[in-house]
Amino acid sequence: MKDPPTHSVSVAGIVINDAEEILVICRKDNGHWEPPGGILELNESFEDGVQREILEETGIQVHVGGLTGVYKNIRIGVVALVFKCTPLNTNPYTQSCEAGAIRWVKLDQIPNLMNPAFAIRVTDAFSDCTPPTRLHNGVHLIERTAPPISAYRTRNP
Repeated sequence: MKDPPTHSVSVAGIVINDAEEILVICRKDNGHWEPPGGILELNESFEDGVQREILEETGIQVHVGGLTGVYKNIRIGVVALVFKCTPLNTNPYTQSCEAGAIRWVKLDQIPNLMNPAFAIRVTDAFSDCTPPTRLHNGVHLIERTAPPISAYRTRNP
């Protein structure tokens, strides 16, 4: 019998300073610019995981605000919960094992800096709507289609 599919849960923070700049890291493992974050540990809350990951990767302590989106990489089974955060200090360091570089950038720089699957996480954090759920393949967003109307039909008793 085949093992059932597994998922992992990650958390990330969209850290926005007073100048409305976003904290981003360049990952050492793949060279991609992303918001800081990582895998949620079994014994921690979502907020504690966000704070830990951001501190480990950047040296920035944060206040974790509201959920801004839920994203699933369907290729590798990672579900990411992304939260808007406020920095409590603003001088990052790059002593992390994962971050090769850290910087503050303006929102209009994000589309050219990040691949679409991560850029959307930042732009969603600036939206005032209900947090979206989105699918992607690690790079590109995947548009969902509604189930056929027959899926909603019910039998009359």
